[in-house]
Amino acid sequence: MSSADSPPWYVITGGPSSGKTTTVELLRGKGFEIAHEHASEIIAEEIVKGRTLQEVRADGEWFQKEILRRQQEHEDSLDPAQTVFLDRGIPDGLGYERFLKLTPNPELTAAAKATSYRRVFILDPLPVKLDWNRLEDEQTQHAIHDSIEAVYLELDNDVVEVPVLSPEERVEFILNRL
Repeated sequence: MSSADSPPWYVITGGPSSGKTTTVELLRGKGFEIAHEHASEIIAEEIVKGRTLQEVRADGEWFQKEILRRQQEHEDSLDPAQTVFLDRGIPDGLGYERFLKLTPNPELTAAAKATSYRRVFILDPLPVKLDWNRLEDEQTQHAIHDSIEAVYLELDNDVVEVPVLSPEERVEFILNRL
């Protein structure tokens, strides 16, 4: 399926601390349907169960499988006729898998190859802000960003790089390129 034949679903992605969530929330404020990323949700659930962020992140293969499961379930529930902005897409997991040098998950690889989005917006990195679910430094941030971008390009997605701008200007940049 070419990107033109894909549902009007647009991925907002990039490395950690690139402004994805802020951008997606601003798009929601403009009346668009959004889909949150699942990693933070999983981390929060596991912390409530008593695990540390480091323990959750150290279980990389389980973590990526759980993100994939939830992402697929969520995307399966979306209306293919409705415009949706996704905070990360299925191929992001493949980028993380490669960056973390995890054992390749054939299910993730197949899902990433089978998924088609109308367009993928990759946000250029912003200064790293550590918080309750981030451990990455600037070097790691850029390496993850590059890995994710490489996956989307390898999978022949229609990729648009979004420069560092104010959050509102990023949203306008994206909307002008739908």
